[in-house]
Amino acid sequence: MQADSSVELGREDPALEIPWKSDDGSHRYYDLKHNPELVLQIPEATNNAELSAFLSRMNAAGFPMQSAKCDAWFTDEISAEEEIFGEPGKFVSYVDLVFADDQRRLLLEDHEELARGLCALLQRAPEMAASVELVIRRCYFHPEGKPDDSIDGFCITAYVSGFGEDEGEARKRWAIALALLQNALVQKVR
Repeated sequence: MQADSSVELGREDPALEIPWKSDDGSHRYYDLKHNPELVLQIPEATNNAELSAFLSRMNAAGFPMQSAKCDAWFTDEISAEEEIFGEPGKFVSYVDLVFADDQRRLLLEDHEELARGLCALLQRAPEMAASVELVIRRCYFHPEGKPDDSIDGFCITAYVSGFGEDEGEARKRWAIALALLQNALVQKVR
């Protein structure tokens, strides 16, 4: 399995806002840390038991991380870097993760240290047609009731991909890679 990380903090790079909602209001941020039952409101989680389990673990009481946003899909769009897997399709998910502690959210060094540690652990996993890409991004935290105010911090977007001949095979490899990422996070987050 491949594991890599990057930092994307440029003006044109994507950034996260918490809380957030889609333009049409159909999707929005759910605080699963304080309301774990709301995982049932997230279509990507209800359609993917493995993603639901991952979100539940990341948002568990006492765990130092929480999720902010996610998605999952199957595609036959393979990048040049992904051609090494020799498979025509991939099942992909991403989860935006933030530290639950208000102070750690603001420390770039903590995010970089976590990403390095996770990659080191994941690179020891057995070879398989899967990858994890951790991207450190800006995150703007809006205090409750003050949508025009924000505190600048950071998040980690965790992309997990499983590659395969078809969606079923790709999904199985994705599920294994997602479980490996979860185990690595449990080991590394302090």
